[in-house]
This record gives sequence, C-alpha cells and structure tokens, in this order.
Amino acid sequence: MKEEWYHQKWAIIARHVLAWLIFFSLPYLLHPTNDNWEREHLNDKQAWTFYQYFTYLILIVFFYLNAWVFIPKMVYKKRFFEYTLYILGVFVFMFVVRYLFENFFLRSHTVDIKPVILFTVFTIFFVLCASTAFQMIVDKMQQERKSSARENENLKTELSLLRSQVSPHFMFNVLNNMVSLARKKSDVLEPSLIKLSSLMRYMLYEADEDKVPLQKETEYLQSYIDLQQQRFGKNVAIQVSLEAADSTYEIEPMLLIPFVENAFKHGTGLISNASIDISLYTRPGMLFFSVRNKFNEASSEIKDKTSGIGLANVKRRLNLLYGDNYVLHITKKDDWFIVSLQLNLH
Repeated sequence: MKEEWYHQKWAIIARHVLAWLIFFSLPYLLHPTNDNWEREHLNDKQAWTFYQYFTYLILIVFFYLNAWVFIPKMVYKKRFFEYTLYILGVFVFMFVVRYLFENFFLRSHTVDIKPVILFTVFTIFFVLCASTAFQMIVDKMQQERKSSARENENLKTELSLLRSQVSPHFMFNVLNNMVSLARKKSDVLEPSLIKLSSLMRYMLYEADEDKVPLQKETEYLQSYIDLQQQRFGKNVAIQVSLEAADSTYEIEPMLLIPFVENAFKHGTGLISNASIDISLYTRPGMLFFSVRNKFNEASSEIKDKTSGIGLANVKRRLNLLYGDNYVLHITKKDDWFIVSLQLNLH
C-alpha cells in the first residue's frame, strides 16, 4: 500500500525543522531585543549570537539524544539510575556553558548563580518533557500501525483459510453428482460438465478477489442449484428466485453458497416432501437472501457429524467482513430450517 505523504521522510523532516524554527523564534517574537541592555551588559555582541546558536545546537542534540537513545535504551529497559545520571550530566554541561559565557562576556563579572541555575533547569526540563512526549507518542503510533498491519494480515489469512474451506465441500457434492450422472449415462452429463467447468473457473480465478460483482455471485449460485436439480430431479421441490442484481453492487465471493449447500445437505435424503426455497433480491444498498428447507431432526444430527465446515464458517466470515452491517437469523420452525440474511452492500 502506498505510504501517506505525511508519513514520508521529507514531510517528517519538514515538520521538525518548522517546529524548531517556531520554538527558537518565540523569545524574539515575545520579547524584542533591548538594545540598551545589550550596550550596557555585552562586551561582544557576536559572542552572544554565537552562544545563542551554540545553545540551540545543544538543545537540538539533547532532544533527539533523549528521544532516540536515552528513552529506548534506558527508560524502556527500566535503567532509571543511568538515565538520571545522563540527564544530570546534560544539566551540568548546560550550566557550565551559561556560567562561563556570563562570566567572560558580560561587562559585569559578578554573576548571580541562582538565575543561571533556574534558567538552565527550566530549559532542560522543557526540552526533556517535549522530547519524552514526542518519542512516546511516535512509539505508540508505530505500535498501533504495526498492530493494525498484523491484524489486517491475520484477517486476510483467516478469510483466505475460511474461503478455501468452502471449495472442497462444494466440489465433493458436485463430483458425486457427476458420478451419478455418468452411471446413469445421462444426456445431461456433458452440459453438466461444461457448467461444472465454468464453476471451477470462477472458484479458481475470481474467488481470490476481495470482492466480485453480485451478479456473478448470483450466476454462480444459479449454476450450483441447476446441477443439484439435475441430481435430485422430482425428488426435491426446488423453488428459486434470484433477481438480476444491480451491476454496481459487490460482495465477498462464495459468501452465500454455504447456506445453499446446507439446504441441499440437510433438506434431502430421508425427508418426506423434501422442499427447498431460495430467494435473493436487492433494494437500494441492501441484499436480502433467504433459504428454507424441510429437515428431519434425527437425520440432521447424523449429517452434522461429517458436514464439513457447516454454518459456523460463514458466520465467522460475516463478522470479519461486515461487522455490524449485516443481520442473520437462523431458525427452526414446523420442520422448516430457515436462514434469513440482510446485508448492507455499501
């Protein structure tokens, strides 16, 4: 994924330079230079300028030294005693530099140590707090980005695994159907193989996409249902209503097929008046999908033991992909197993 411009190196450097320029400009903006004070107190104005820039350089070095060295190697590793010694060392160095400057370059050689100490303490404390806060915020943001990246990678891996688990179960059912047609030497074997070929092409080349047009997914469902109708013939009453979906809508591939597979798995066999009803239609921004099948409680319990992934897979995928943007109801009523899904397609 392309890196956002504000995370690029040039943008980071520009922000740091701008921040330092603003910081070092504040004394001049808030307290304009007093020429009378300079004439009365300074022996060498150039020396004063040199001292200011030298101090700025020390503060910048201290800022990044604390952020990039002291905090990662001492604070995070709980070496607080060493950290305190380093900070005291920086304070002593800054104090000596200030004291020597005032002693050599002020007209009055009487230097009051107290304001020097206060000035040094305030400066070091301010830069220390800013540096520590800066590095901890940066580290926190990096951890969150890494955590988010790992979560996204884990999500993709899990979704890929869950999706791959659909295909074998589907193929077992369809291939069993092909074997049955071959044994019967049915005339529909050839068109069925062609249809199976198109389904496999979809599964191999298009199901790896994050999203596919809803219309293609609908065609995939219809092809699967056609193959199952050929298999069961008049033994199962199948009612199908798949509306032509808006071509602009997309859906995660092979998301709906487990519901249909489940209906044929539990809605056929030793069930009187076997019946399956499948309905799909869209409204602006919404998908409505339902599958109903007659079932036998005893027979379903036996099939559940070897039913593959079942509906737990698709529930997990819905949670991962759509969060709160779907409503799924699964009910059993009057020998009917009913699945109702409402999906936000935005």
